[in-house]
Amino acid sequence: MRTTIHLDDNLLAELRRIAADDGRTLTSVIQDALREALSRRQDSPSAPVELPVFHGSGLLPGVDLHDSASLLDHMETRGGSS
Repeated sequence: MRTTIHLDDNLLAELRRIAADDGRTLTSVIQDALREALSRRQDSPSAPVELPVFHGSGLLPGVDLHDSASLLDHMETRGGSS
């Protein structure tokens, strides 16, 4: 199938160099690169993220995690007093 894509000039120059070095067509180099990129996406499912756990007594009095401005004020006030 024929389609039109827009490539960065530097990327296109690199692809053309690879094609010339390997004695291949530009189309085959682009197709192989796309196949490899798609294969990597399918082969590597994202691993679960492990978040660090900190033990403590919970939130400090007056901290509201839903109010970012208030939280920032609280952090700046606490940071400046220690």
